[in-house]
Amino acid sequence: MARRIAFINEKGGVGKTTLAVNVAAFFAGKRRQKVLLVDLDTQGHAAKTLGVDVRAGGLTVFDLLTNPAVGLNQVIRPTAVENLWLVPSWKEMAEFPTRAAADPERAKLLSKVLAPADELYDVIIFDAPPSFGLVTTNVLLAAEEIVIPVATTYLALDGCAEMVATVERVAKEYGHTRLRVTQIVPTLHRKTQMGEEIVEKLKQYFPRKVSEPMGLNVTIDEAQSHGKTIWEHAPWSRGATLLQQIAERIERAL
Repeated sequence: MARRIAFINEKGGVGKTTLAVNVAAFFAGKRRQKVLLVDLDTQGHAAKTLGVDVRAGGLTVFDLLTNPAVGLNQVIRPTAVENLWLVPSWKEMAEFPTRAAADPERAKLLSKVLAPADELYDVIIFDAPPSFGLVTTNVLLAAEEIVIPVATTYLALDGCAEMVATVERVAKEYGHTRLRVTQIVPTLHRKTQMGEEIVEKLKQYFPRKVSEPMGLNVTIDEAQSHGKTIWEHAPWSRGATLLQQIAERIERAL
């Protein structure tokens, strides 16, 4: 049974895709595990970060979810990282809630189509869209471990609390007893009084679940601009050390 880890935040621009891609690469490269990264965002940034050109065409997660004739093996794409494969997403995912509206099992479609992956991969990682709706519900029901990146801004505290409440509500409503928040990652962190206070409050609210803060890092941004993970671009950099610390905490958070 593969570990199923989802990176979720209802707000965009908090480093969610950066964490999802690099944590996936950590498990694949550092731990030699077979990893499937599933992108559910209409922007397709997970593919771009890995140097995969979704705009060139080909089947995406939308086809997998909406066309019964499309199998998982038809959608999976290799990446430059050994042991890491990708199910890409693109703009048509915006149509998924409408296309799936009449299906009584619409909230569990992702879990259903990914069932074969449990026998093929050690870890499945989800990059969820930056909003709550049917797609995110699908992610929550397909995953078991939830990682929430939280920008170290005052209003983000409320957003984090709401996301945790959403996870608990979905788990209860659908009887998904294994679903839980395993890690909170402070992002966009600056060593200001406000930033430090927010990290401390997160630690108070979520004891033993808050990782090292991830500040703005030029090397991580450079890696993404080249379509590479941090370990391909600058494996000995401060950014690589920080992402490895976060990945190791997620690894231990069983």
